[in-house]
Amino acid sequence: MTKNINIPNALSVLRLLGIPFFIYFALVREQDVIAISILAIAGLTDYLDGKLARAWNQTSALGAMLDPAADRIYILATLIVLYQREAINLWVILLLLSRDAILALLALVLKLRNLQFMQVTYLGKAATFNLLYAFPLLLLATHVSVAGQIAFAIGWGFALWGIALYLYTGCIYFQNGLRSIRVNATSTPTNF
Repeated sequence: MTKNINIPNALSVLRLLGIPFFIYFALVREQDVIAISILAIAGLTDYLDGKLARAWNQTSALGAMLDPAADRIYILATLIVLYQREAINLWVILLLLSRDAILALLALVLKLRNLQFMQVTYLGKAATFNLLYAFPLLLLATHVSVAGQIAFAIGWGFALWGIALYLYTGCIYFQNGLRSIRVNATSTPTNF
């Protein structure tokens, strides 16, 4: 239990606690500077939690679950905000959530078979980074200004790369998960 109580996990929890504040400032108050600042802090904690966990040898099963869960929840919250603010179309949400839903089902199947879920890859981290970098820019792009136009172009550049990598890594994770199930099925003796 004490292995789970550490600074990297606290940073992941802090990131989760920031989600309602982000939604409040982005949707209710429309105070984008504060909302974008919260996203920036979330991005920093996302970077630091893994880096510190490895550097301080404080990796844990909780952290391995908490970090990607915080990423997924932040992505979902941000997609909802961006959709409500008319910064993205529904197809973006459907693509990203479909990938996550399919992988969640696969993770459940792997868990039920006592198989290890695949580790996050560098490309998976790059996909999340691109999306988390794109989101504040897309929020800024909702403002009619030169800065908004620049943010729109750069934000969509990061978003398209992020979406492409997100879907590509989803395919890799899915393929690896199926391979793990097949290997386990062929190596498990059956009693007749």
